[in-house]
Amino acid sequence: MNYWLMKTEPGTFSWDDLEKDFMTRGWSEWDGVRNYEARNNMCAMKQGDEVFIYHSSIKPAIVGIGRIVHEAHADSSDTSGLWQCVDVAPVKKFACPISLAVVKALPQLKSMTLVKRGRLSVQSVTHEEWKFILKLAAVTS
Repeated sequence: MNYWLMKTEPGTFSWDDLEKDFMTRGWSEWDGVRNYEARNNMCAMKQGDEVFIYHSSIKPAIVGIGRIVHEAHADSSDTSGLWQCVDVAPVKKFACPISLAVVKALPQLKSMTLVKRGRLSVQSVTHEEWKFILKLAAVTS
């Protein structure tokens, strides 16, 4: 299994929207990504991979865990045929989100892509980073 982090602006698509989609169809299409590296990361995702859902902008924080339910396919919001997306389902919302300030302050996470290349909207997370963040969020996996 691989681990990932997917960013979203909560004013556009939030954790609550992810849960609402799950209740109606079982997943959300993670569409609208228009960055080649982020697209390539989604193309590398496999069914069952887990992702941190990250709210960017106003209060940047990792807010929960999602799971890839359908691998890369054509992005329904794209008419050019260039862009791919995956389908994501919510797994667990964090009782206390892990803020970007906390992530940046911890030496154990200093090499995390979120810290080094913060603008990338879909990024890989190492197994060690994943486990450490789960401990911070008091989540067992």
